[in-house]
Amino acid sequence: MDRSLYLAMSGAKQDMQAMQLRANNLANVSTTGFRADLEQSRSMQAYGEGLPSRVFNMTERPGYSFEQGSTITTGRNLDMAVQGEGWMSVLDSQGQEGYTRAGHLKVDQTGLLQNSNGNLIVGESGGPIFIPLPAAKIEVGKDGGVSVLPQGAPPDAMEVVDRIKLVRPDNQDLFKDKDGVFKPKEAGTVFPADASVTLQTGALEGSNVNAVGEMTGLIDLQRHFEMQVKLMKTAEKMDESSASLLRLG
Repeated sequence: MDRSLYLAMSGAKQDMQAMQLRANNLANVSTTGFRADLEQSRSMQAYGEGLPSRVFNMTERPGYSFEQGSTITTGRNLDMAVQGEGWMSVLDSQGQEGYTRAGHLKVDQTGLLQNSNGNLIVGESGGPIFIPLPAAKIEVGKDGGVSVLPQGAPPDAMEVVDRIKLVRPDNQDLFKDKDGVFKPKEAGTVFPADASVTLQTGALEGSNVNAVGEMTGLIDLQRHFEMQVKLMKTAEKMDESSASLLRLG
């Protein structure tokens, strides 16, 4: 009885964690460049005093779906979508380099180029990209080159001030941090710029979350959770029955 109770308890806990993960995916179905999280766990033997007769679920390092999201045409000069494989380099809140595909860019009051999540865009020099203000026009080329037309200058005076650092690491070498920015699994690793990565201007990459699939998965997990709860109740009834038999004896 205690074996079944232990299995049901650990299974219900894992179901709850999986439902939270899928609910988070659904909440980000409209988030630009979002990569869906994948639920992942495996059974582990519980060791301790006595025989190793207990098994529990262990959540491993989560996986991610790197499938490309749909491209949404916006026509805005500072909207970027990475074509094919590759990432744009950004700085997180701690000043560490990370990687994203969220390309809704804007310029803050100090002239720093950032995306809609507030992450500063990294140039090929390794630092944030600074836009000299005031600027009449800002354009980003397919190669990531950032061109600026100073206010009051003639139309043919566009000047390249920096180039967005585009990288193409192996996706297996990345993990998603709490802020949604992907980081190298090996601390201190910085990937070099890759000239083969290109951008599509005037477009954004949508989330790769499949809303129907996530909803179906949530329903399945809910039913599985209810089954685990029923199993715990059954174990409780069996325990009560055993105690009654002992009292009769």
